[in-house]
Amino acid sequence: MNELDRHDVLLLSELQRDARQTVQQLADAVGLSSTPCWKRVKEMESSGIIRGYTALVDREKVGLTLAVLAEVNLTRHNEDDVRRFEEAVAASPQIVSCYATTGQADYVIKVLVPDIKSYEAFLHDTAFKLPGVTHVRSSVVLKEVKAETKLPLQVPTAARTRRSG
Repeated sequence: MNELDRHDVLLLSELQRDARQTVQQLADAVGLSSTPCWKRVKEMESSGIIRGYTALVDREKVGLTLAVLAEVNLTRHNEDDVRRFEEAVAASPQIVSCYATTGQADYVIKVLVPDIKSYEAFLHDTAFKLPGVTHVRSSVVLKEVKAETKLPLQVPTAARTRRSG
């Protein structure tokens, strides 16, 4: 699946809005019959466009009240050190996102913990022990202004339509 057509984008938008819809509800929302709708969703799942389905959990209601954005620098940037760092990040449950960046930091990570004492423990027990870490600069999040999970999908114009329903 190379290029998404109008129906694919509408299906993805509907699934991002509510992934618990039935195939018939999805089909009605995007103007397809059930079988082609189901086939498109299955094709997008098998091609990796749809990576999975999940529940959105309110982090504060489950006790993760502190969010911290931390800039991380590595001592060396050889392939082995970077791989070991990234594997260690992936294995740390408190780190919910990690981005390799340009600019002052090599990486920016988002850490969710219950409180500042937990973050201090995370720094000493995890962050400072990550392979190759030389510096961590933390910024405590005071308020999340926007934390969107939906991708900003655009319906393609008719000239870019791949297939019809």
